Amino acid sequence: MTVKTGLDVLRDRQFADLRGRRVGLLTNPGAVSRDLVSAYRLITRAPGVDVRALYSPEHGFAGAAPDGEPIGSSRDPRTGLPVYSLYGSTQRPSADMLADIDMLVCDLQDIGVRYYTYAWTVSMAMEAAGAAGIDVLILDRPNPLGGRIDGLPVEAGFTSLVGLHPVPAQHGLTMGELMGLVNIRWDPTPASLSVIRCEGWSRTMSWEQTGLPFVPPSPAMPQISTVRQYPGACLIEGTNLSEGRGTALPFEICGAPYIDAEALADALNALELPGVRFRPHHFTPTARKYAGELCHGVQAHIMDASFRPLQAWVAVIHTVRQCCPDAFAWLPPWEGSAHRPFDLLAGGARLRTHIDAGASLGDLTAAWDAAAVEWRYLRRDALLYAGDDKGTNA
Repeated sequence: MTVKTGLDVLRDRQFADLRGRRVGLLTNPGAVSRDLVSAYRLITRAPGVDVRALYSPEHGFAGAAPDGEPIGSSRDPRTGLPVYSLYGSTQRPSADMLADIDMLVCDLQDIGVRYYTYAWTVSMAMEAAGAAGIDVLILDRPNPLGGRIDGLPVEAGFTSLVGLHPVPAQHGLTMGELMGLVNIRWDPTPASLSVIRCEGWSRTMSWEQTGLPFVPPSPAMPQISTVRQYPGACLIEGTNLSEGRGTALPFEICGAPYIDAEALADALNALELPGVRFRPHHFTPTARKYAGELCHGVQAHIMDASFRPLQAWVAVIHTVRQCCPDAFAWLPPWEGSAHRPFDLLAGGARLRTHIDAGASLGDLTAAWDAAAVEWRYLRRDALLYAGDDKGTNA
């Protein structure tokens, strides 16, 4: 059966869901139809559809800004519509930004990982819409990681734009499902939320099985293999290791000038982790950490579907911390934050402090399966698709 995104289904309906409404559209270039036409082009050009405003998440409406870079609001040169940035002076749409609409349409390709900011941008926009009495419509898209669940939920006191609610690192939900759960359980002013579901998709499918084109949803997410590494590799950002930004392989490699690449690869391969092999790798980033410096480290190669990215990349950090205790470091808190970046990504300080204390890899991951069982129970009423997983990594 052909898999269709919510955008494809909306087009099949000839955009009837939007007619008679004053529409605001939260999207970016990663949201495309099966034939690679963007949600922006389809919806702003649809006959009888009155689009009043555009909204953009991290990386901007063009999807080209570097991660973490604040973006100002602007005006779209093609349509003349205001483009309100939700990753600049504010991360939540103001009353003025919503004043001219009565329906907020959200179409962003999420990747199924809590650290990815798009879901939390949608969450805050949905909360603001609920407070303003504005309907929300999500055009759903497959989770590229399917139904896999791994990691711990965010602890109280560690919420941020890489995790606003107690969600595990890999949550196994689509954007529509996750927002349905957020709207019911955690939003103080729930919105009138509708989801146009994908057709023909099951959470047991790989991305390749969907037949959908993969469009990079953000600048450092160039290919589907990057997505598959990201649930674990993103944690590297909280350390003084390069996560490969400024190279052709972000989140698939890591390293630093102080590492012995061959020794690190040998130590990691000796762990015999499922579905992954590590190869010594040398690279010179053109940007970010160690720009212009030769780094030594590893590339993680996915060998089969048993690969657990979170386990694999925690093992990388754990091993480097053991092998290079004087050179390895955790990054300090960002300006205005009380917590280290690693702790915000991990959802708490426990993982970092246990690594520092010399805990074994088994001890570091011991609580993840129980957390997956709890999460599976918590999210049960939000599921919109068949094929729920039966194990942490099913």
